[in-house]
Amino acid sequence: MQTNVGSADKVIRVIIGVGLLSLVFILEGNVRWFGLIGIMPILTALMGWCPAYALLGMRTCPASGKKG
Repeated sequence: MQTNVGSADKVIRVIIGVGLLSLVFILEGNVRWFGLIGIMPILTALMGWCPAYALLGMRTCPASGKKG
């Protein structure tokens, strides 16, 4: 698994993930659980690897060939 998420991309993913997770506390009813989707961008930021980027052949990380 090669790193394909750059540092700026990681920061953006964490911000979006925290924002989505906050929906769990803000919204009411069953719709609030959609906020758990925020776990995915946080995990991809922590791992430095995004499966969607891998499928599309994209990379925002400048280091090539670096193992994550």
